[in-house]
Amino acid sequence: MPTTLITGANRGLGFETARRLVAAGHTVYVGSRDRERGRRAAGQLGARPVVIDVTDDGSVTAAAEAIEADGGLDVLVNNAGVEGRTRDGGVLGAADLTAELLRPTFETNVFGVVRVTHAFLPLLRRSAAPVVVNVSSGLASMAGMTAPGTPAYAYPGVAYPASKAAVNMITVQYAKAFPDMRINAVEPGYTATALNAYTGTQTVEEGAEIIVRMAQVGPDGPTGGYFDVNGALPW
Repeated sequence: MPTTLITGANRGLGFETARRLVAAGHTVYVGSRDRERGRRAAGQLGARPVVIDVTDDGSVTAAAEAIEADGGLDVLVNNAGVEGRTRDGGVLGAADLTAELLRPTFETNVFGVVRVTHAFLPLLRRSAAPVVVNVSSGLASMAGMTAPGTPAYAYPGVAYPASKAAVNMITVQYAKAFPDMRINAVEPGYTATALNAYTGTQTVEEGAEIIVRMAQVGPDGPTGGYFDVNGALPW
């Protein structure tokens, strides 16, 4: 059965995705920055813990070496993410935006995806059916963000949508570069997690559905796409 790594999996969407994939027969690595939280989560799930901080080269390299030593990887779920905030905790909008404040969001959401994907590419390329799922957002859609009257249009933040739009572009370009892999971006929906202080309008069970589905696509499945639970989304 497939071996899967999920970053940011000690809680929220990552944890629920891990739970569902373990139930589906995957060997799952629960990626967590905190060793003890990751260990506890993996114990609850019947999964394997691995320490991985997507913002740290050494941490990512060590995680890749550990998983390679255990036998390799078939599925990578780039789930770890943060939402850009001002110093007082507000959404980071255009009036407050500086390069300094934007950088941490991109470090995790964009550079983290590249850092982890690059480190695990050698393992994925040895798999018979490699899959990469990049957890994006509906706020990454230019079509959605420019449609007056929609919730996306009303969202004032800049850092998070910009970072996830970059994730979408990374997804497309990786998919073209590696046609033997299934590489897709997904929009879980506005899910109640720590990322949004649990203000989301759907459960983690609902939000994880599309992540789990795309983590299980076969070699004839879609690649280079952007999907929610109902199908393809406009870029």
